[in-house]
Amino acid sequence: MFDQLESLVIRYEELSELMSDPDVINDTKRFMELTKEEASLRDKVATYKHYQQVVQSIKDTEEMLGESLDAEMLELAKEELSSLKKEKEQLEEDIKIMMLPSDPNDGKNIIMEIRGAAGGDEAALFAGSLFNMYQKYAVAQGWRVEVMDANITGIGGYKEITLMITGDKVYSKLKYESGAHRVQRVPETESQGRVHTSTATVVVMPEAEEVEVDIQEKDIRVDIYHASGAGGQHVNKTASAVRLTHLPTGIVVAMQDERSQLKNREKAMKVLRARVYDQISQEAQSEYDANRKSAVGTGDRSERIRTYNFPQNRVTDHRIGLTIQKLDQILAGKLDEVVDALVLYDQTQKLEQLNNGGN
Repeated sequence: MFDQLESLVIRYEELSELMSDPDVINDTKRFMELTKEEASLRDKVATYKHYQQVVQSIKDTEEMLGESLDAEMLELAKEELSSLKKEKEQLEEDIKIMMLPSDPNDGKNIIMEIRGAAGGDEAALFAGSLFNMYQKYAVAQGWRVEVMDANITGIGGYKEITLMITGDKVYSKLKYESGAHRVQRVPETESQGRVHTSTATVVVMPEAEEVEVDIQEKDIRVDIYHASGAGGQHVNKTASAVRLTHLPTGIVVAMQDERSQLKNREKAMKVLRARVYDQISQEAQSEYDANRKSAVGTGDRSERIRTYNFPQNRVTDHRIGLTIQKLDQILAGKLDEVVDALVLYDQTQKLEQLNNGGN
C-alpha cells in the first residue's frame, strides 16, 4: 500500500509540473484531464504526507525519551508519544479507506428512473415525492437536474419520470438509491384514516460515453410517431416522438417531451446507452456476487431498500439497519445522513474483505 502511495506522490508532482507547462495550459482538453487527475490524487497525497510527518515525529519523540529528561519533560514526551501513536493509527485507517479500489463510475453523471409501482395513484404520488426529494438534494449539492421524460398522472403524481443529474461525483452518492422504496401513510383520498402501503422503484444508472458502449446503428430500430403530450396536456401535431429499440438486448426507450424529433432522439440515445451499459454492469455484478457477497452496492433492483413511515416520521434503510426519525427533513432533500451512512457501511464491508484476504 505504501509503495502505491509513493507512486502517487511521484505522479502528483509530475502533474503539478505539467499543469504549469504553457503548452499544456493552451491545450484545454489536456489541461482539464490533468486537472481532474490532480484533484483525484490531492487528498491521498496530503494525507500520506501528514502520515509521514507523524511517523517522523514519533521517531523524534522516542529518541527524546532515550535522553536524560527531568520528570516534567519526560511526562510531556510520553503524552505526546501516546497522542502521536493514536493519530498514526487513525491515519492508517483513513489511508486504507482512501486506497480501496474505487468504482470507475463514481465520478459520473447519472440517469435516474423513478416509477410508481404497487399502490396505484398513491404510488404515483410517492414517486413524485421521491423526485422532489432527489431534486432538492441535487440542488443542495450544486448539481443540475434535467427532466428527460415524464408520464404524469391526473392527480399530479408520476407513473414514471426519467431525469439526468449532472455535477461532481453524482453517481458516488446516489448509486445506493436503486431499489424498491416503500411508503406508509394515510392517502388524501382515504376517508377512514387508514395507513396504506405503496411502493415506487428507483433505478440509478451512470451516464455512459459512446466509447464505453458501442451501439451500432444497425442494432437499433427507430420508430417515429406523434407525441401524445405530457399527461394528455397537449398533442404535438408533428411526428416528433422517438422510440428506439436495441435489438441485441430488447431494451426500448421512448422519448416525446421535446417538440424536436432530433432532440428526442438525442435524449433517447443517452438513456439507451445508459441502460445498455447498466445491463452489462448488472450482469458482471451478478457474476461477482455469485463468487463473493457484495456490500450494500447496487445489487438486486427488486430489493426493498427503504421504508418511509409518515405516522412515525421515520425512515428506515433495511440494508444497513439505519432508522432516522426525520422523515420530513429527508423528503425535503436533506439526505446527507443517509448517504454518508451508506458510504461508510460500504467502505467498512470492503475493508473487512481486504483484511480477510479478499474472501
